[in-house]
Amino acid sequence: MDVTEPATRTRRSDATRAAILRAARERFAADGYDRATIRAIAADARIDPSMVMRYYGSKEGLFAAAAEFDLRLPDLAEVPPDRLGETLTRHFVRRWEADGTLVALLRAAATNPGAAERMRGIFAGQLATAVARSGADPATADRRAGLVASQILGLALTRYVVRLPPVVDLDPEELADWVGPTIQRYLTQPLPPSRASGG
Repeated sequence: MDVTEPATRTRRSDATRAAILRAARERFAADGYDRATIRAIAADARIDPSMVMRYYGSKEGLFAAAAEFDLRLPDLAEVPPDRLGETLTRHFVRRWEADGTLVALLRAAATNPGAAERMRGIFAGQLATAVARSGADPATADRRAGLVASQILGLALTRYVVRLPPVVDLDPEELADWVGPTIQRYLTQPLPPSRASGG
């Protein structure tokens, strides 16, 4: 057996994946998530559609791997401490309202492990960094960021995916007024005494 064959196959596989991702990024950017199709992406990459499914499993998995996501978070170090929750909540509501790719990723994350991992990475990398810059105790910053994410993702799920009528009916400003105080508490409230003392 030629020992160069596995290496050649690996290089070919890597090149195919790269071609699929390039085509997918361009197609998702041009057509949006809903209109982009596996067939069109495969045609752009000059491969058979079955190869896209082989490497990425589904349109959702491909989208999670290909799309670029930037939460564009404000610099919380520049925000007055008593307005952190309000500022962050309003920012997220505006982002969800304006950017369908985040909603598409959230839908995909509910059923696709690759998309779920991508969502975790986005929030762990970007939100945790922003919370750390808000002045939060480094020992609790990750936990606070996780709680903020639980609220923000839960809000997005009920408003944009499940479309729960009482939540959908709120205008963005009213929504931020309701949710902001909860985010503020997660960001700034001291730990309960039993936890703070390690008891």
